[in-house]
Amino acid sequence: MSRAFLIVMDSVGIGGAPDADRFFNDGAPDTGANTVGHIAQACAEGRAEEGRSGPLNMPTLAGLGLGAGVKLASGEDAPGLMADPAGLWGAATEISPGKDTPSGHWELAGVPVPWEWHYFPDQKNSFPPKIVAKACEIAGTEGILGNCHASGTNIIEELGDEHIRTGWPICYTSADSVFQIAAHEEHFGLDRLLKLCEGLAPTLHAMKVGRVIARPFIGENGQFTRTPNRRDYAIPAPSPTLLDWAYDAGRVTHAIGKIGDIFSHRGITHLHKGKGDADLADHLIRLANEAGEGSLTFANFVEFDSLYGHRRDISGYARALEWFDTVAAKFLDRLQPGDLAIFTADHGNDPSWRGTDHTRERVPVLGAGPGIGSRSVGNVGYVDLAASLATHLNIPAQGPGKSFL
Repeated sequence: MSRAFLIVMDSVGIGGAPDADRFFNDGAPDTGANTVGHIAQACAEGRAEEGRSGPLNMPTLAGLGLGAGVKLASGEDAPGLMADPAGLWGAATEISPGKDTPSGHWELAGVPVPWEWHYFPDQKNSFPPKIVAKACEIAGTEGILGNCHASGTNIIEELGDEHIRTGWPICYTSADSVFQIAAHEEHFGLDRLLKLCEGLAPTLHAMKVGRVIARPFIGENGQFTRTPNRRDYAIPAPSPTLLDWAYDAGRVTHAIGKIGDIFSHRGITHLHKGKGDADLADHLIRLANEAGEGSLTFANFVEFDSLYGHRRDISGYARALEWFDTVAAKFLDRLQPGDLAIFTADHGNDPSWRGTDHTRERVPVLGAGPGIGSRSVGNVGYVDLAASLATHLNIPAQGPGKSFL
């Protein structure tokens, strides 16, 4: 019985979204954003030399067709990646009205978002008084800190000492549909933070805010560090996803990284988490050996996005891509006859772009497995990945996608 692996390289877009002009960064449209293409160009021109050097080196994913996918999606070459494809390759276009994590992942799993997300656009005093009051009520405090748009690492440096002194939670947001709460694991308490987020989530979900995110940290005297105990309380997908299709068909499903949080832990048999992408890579390689027949493994590797895309760090993003390419090689070497692995992304986050938000882009579709062979699937929809994986697993697909297998 066949196995399937869906591997999301968070924010590794390839440009060319036909509606990029409707999405904005720092007041300007995303037209022309191209995460992989612009990183590859920067590397070839010697503009990404911190911790690495030379053209972008990704022989495994380039060999499957990553460079060809960039060309198909955007019309641009990706220097160093333009190999003749040896895998199943193409590009996927999103229709959901958002360039965020839930929108991308749900649609890849067969469920486009049917509503407009609620955002908090004001940079300061971002949250309505009723939400602030609700947070204070659940936390048992007289107020909150932050109440603004902020970088998660910056705001704990700015407000961490005051948080410890007052006991007030640090609440902030971003260009995404999120309400984030940072609190010290020892002074505030991890369980208390999680209960605060869980208690706020129903109110915010009713407003169509996509996620309430717990951001615990540790440290003293301005030397603060976020811990791996992040927890996302995501609004549930509006209909069954690929995970549900497989689970309801009696298949074992494995969720690596934040997939469990994104899908509200629905349709998941086993959850595999870690301190960072290196731990998640170990899980993926292990499951290539251990996952049972007929299983579905759904993985997310977030650090491209969280550590390098939002911070507009081209060299760091390039290093992460080159590291992940070595992971992909080890993983592919362990696939068994009948397996299908698809590498893709949920949106873009071009580190060469203006602003700090995600960028609206097409994403790669790179398929591999013993006997899969080489062919182009062309420009497809995100939902077509779910339909194709369902076809491969021989389970019913319930979404609007069409299989390209």
